Amino acid sequence: MNNLLKNNWYKILGIALLFLALGSHPYGYYQVLRWAITIIGAYSAYLAHESKDTTWAWIFGLIALLFNPIIPFTFARDTWQMIDLITAGIIFSNVIK
Repeated sequence: MNNLLKNNWYKILGIALLFLALGSHPYGYYQVLRWAITIIGAYSAYLAHESKDTTWAWIFGLIALLFNPIIPFTFARDTWQMIDLITAGIIFSNVIK
């Protein structure tokens, strides 16, 4: 358990941020969320690529692309909430694998 937290703390933080996004926050929170999930996704994609896990590399790469703040995708709030939940579930499934 300790090793799980030590190796995946940033993913667990990302999951928490995604669940918190379901509430009502100032716009700045969602900007921070985009940056955080993009960085987590890109770093996780890199680590998966380094360990020759191409499926997870692609999944995390797509997450990083979807949340990127440079060229953002714009969706309705309800759509983003569904995306946040699905993304949290995907990241969680990677943490427990």
